[in-house]
Amino acid sequence: MIDPDDFPQHLRSGLSTLATDMAQHGTRRVDPPREVMAMLGDRWTSLVLQVLVIGEWRHADLKRALSALSEEQAISQRVLTLKLRALERDGFVARHITTDVPPRVSYRLTALGLELAREGRQMIDWVNARSEAIITARASFDQREP
Repeated sequence: MIDPDDFPQHLRSGLSTLATDMAQHGTRRVDPPREVMAMLGDRWTSLVLQVLVIGEWRHADLKRALSALSEEQAISQRVLTLKLRALERDGFVARHITTDVPPRVSYRLTALGLELAREGRQMIDWVNARSEAIITARASFDQREP
């Protein structure tokens, strides 16, 4: 556990509050606050959520849409499957399998996933509104770095 006395006085109160919050909600790497935030910060998950807000998608169509929207290389089948499984495991995505032959699989956001995607959209909008300030800060930092 953290000992607030190890830090300067002006930081102790905030650090103590943060430590209490983390103790209540989880400090382990696999606890939801850490794992979900890490997942949202990866290369594809936020984009997957934003595309799924539009509606229910079959796997191949979702893969094509993600690839078309991204400047990066196309998302691989394996990576998309892993992302969708992780989102499904946490209750953000529902997978639907038809009884057709061959079966058709589609994915959609759950109510919880829709909430998460909306919160993510707010963060994206915040960053978009501050892009110029971020670009300026980056340029300033890069100029002073050796």
